[in-house]
Amino acid sequence: MATLPKTKIGTIEYLNILLLCASAVVLIALQMQLYGWILMALGLLTLLWCRKEFAKNLLLVYVSLGILGLTPINTDISYGHMLQMGLTLFLAVAIPYTISRYVYKENFVRFQFHHGRKWYKKEIFYVLLTGVISYFLIPFYLKSTGAYLNWDVEPGVSNIIRLFIGTNVLGIWDELFFISTVLGIFRRFLKFFWANLAQAVLFTSFLYELGFTGWGFIMIFLFALLQGYIFRRTESLLYIITIHLTIDFILFLALINAFHPTWLPIFF
Repeated sequence: MATLPKTKIGTIEYLNILLLCASAVVLIALQMQLYGWILMALGLLTLLWCRKEFAKNLLLVYVSLGILGLTPINTDISYGHMLQMGLTLFLAVAIPYTISRYVYKENFVRFQFHHGRKWYKKEIFYVLLTGVISYFLIPFYLKSTGAYLNWDVEPGVSNIIRLFIGTNVLGIWDELFFISTVLGIFRRFLKFFWANLAQAVLFTSFLYELGFTGWGFIMIFLFALLQGYIFRRTESLLYIITIHLTIDFILFLALINAFHPTWLPIFF
């Protein structure tokens, strides 16, 4: 992937990113609303002393994070909730993309779906390996922590279809927002290691609140780091979405198995 030009930043900018990450953890993951909004307000305040280029780009992340803070993030698959959550998640991606592309005239937020070549054998193998690891890890995680109870798998074709759609659409959105949008903006100002670390904190905060409680944050954080690294290497959203949807398909089956073991007796 071509190296993006970096804008040198100082102490106040690093402090700003720390406040941004802290507000995501407190506001979204821990649901400590008052303290989370205070941290976000402090972060927005420090933008006044940041370099203009940094401030205008990080403002986009703050706006999206604020939208997520107002969103009821959970696994409710009722039609009303899916519509409400879908709209706010769409805005969290659309607003920074539109402003960065058409107002700022920059292309750090971009959705590069394919790199123009066939996947290498090792890339195909990695997708398969991810599926195998997920097959053993996800059912164990859900049952050992009771995290599956954060979902609700009711009988009925409509409920199962909505569960499938919900898990997959969220998986796609995760990559569009955290990898393409957040990581794209962070990489404008930080070395890749730190940019990837920061996006992984936001990624993990969202999925923890969504339902991956217990020790799930460790698993999600490592996954987010890997997704950022793989995207850097492949330049393909299609590839990292394929990885994510492979995992989500195992999650979908494991949730059905956790609630109704006789329906899909395919896990140990």
